[in-house]
Amino acid sequence: MTNTEPSAAGPVCARLAGELRHLRTRTGLSMVALAQRTAYSKSSWERYLNGKQLAPRQAVEALCTVAREPTGRLVALWELADLEWSGRAHTTAPPVARPDATPSDDDRPGDHGPSTGHAAPGPVHGPSGRRHRGVLAVVCAVGLTAVTAVTAWLHTAVDNPTNTAPAAPPAPGCHARTCAGHKPTAMGCAMPSQEQVLGEQRLSTGTPLEIVYSRQCRAAWALVGTARIGDVLTVSTPGGAPEQAKAADKYDTENPLVTPMIDGSGRTGLRACFKPADGHKKCFHT
Repeated sequence: MTNTEPSAAGPVCARLAGELRHLRTRTGLSMVALAQRTAYSKSSWERYLNGKQLAPRQAVEALCTVAREPTGRLVALWELADLEWSGRAHTTAPPVARPDATPSDDDRPGDHGPSTGHAAPGPVHGPSGRRHRGVLAVVCAVGLTAVTAVTAWLHTAVDNPTNTAPAAPPAPGCHARTCAGHKPTAMGCAMPSQEQVLGEQRLSTGTPLEIVYSRQCRAAWALVGTARIGDVLTVSTPGGAPEQAKAADKYDTENPLVTPMIDGSGRTGLRACFKPADGHKKCFHT
């Protein structure tokens, strides 16, 4: 992987990619090891770190967790990068009309002859027209001021991380039994700050097989770092219905294979099994 600055991204996206590269270097992890420690593949991290693709916010938080870095500063930087990447940062405000302090000669009622300058088409005459222009000017000015204030706040949050309070994790979409059958990311349960690996085994390929528990959702799931097409991963608990995930296509092999969740309230007796397409099943319990 090269450390060149991204050519297609803007300056904020380039800065974010550089910060992420610095964090990855600080961890001492290879790209393969980083993929194994997070929910993103090696190829995905290569795109994020080279600035070819904007990293998801969850990926930024995951890398911060691995590097033991507070998330506030980089999340604020990500907010700016997201605006830049999406093009919303380049939205310009409409031109601000200057309200007239006093009526001009053209605004006063009466019969005036042609002026020597270029007349503006369709002038609005009278005090009502002036009020409308004044209101429009105020609205535009307030809108522009709000955009400027938000942008300035985000820049301040990036450059002064001590001024930003850590955001509370969002409320999850399920809890315990209601999480069964749902994906952890879709329900907001796969938050790095709320996850706990209850057990881990290394497969013959060297990739980790894990049982992950969400303290916030009280649910658990199994995860394997890399998989091949046809591999099957299962998670179960005594007396409960198992959940499984299968690598069905190339896309499934580019990211960690993750099962839907099961009720993890007891946090004991959880069982994960990995069955490769051309090998023997391997299981372990918590």
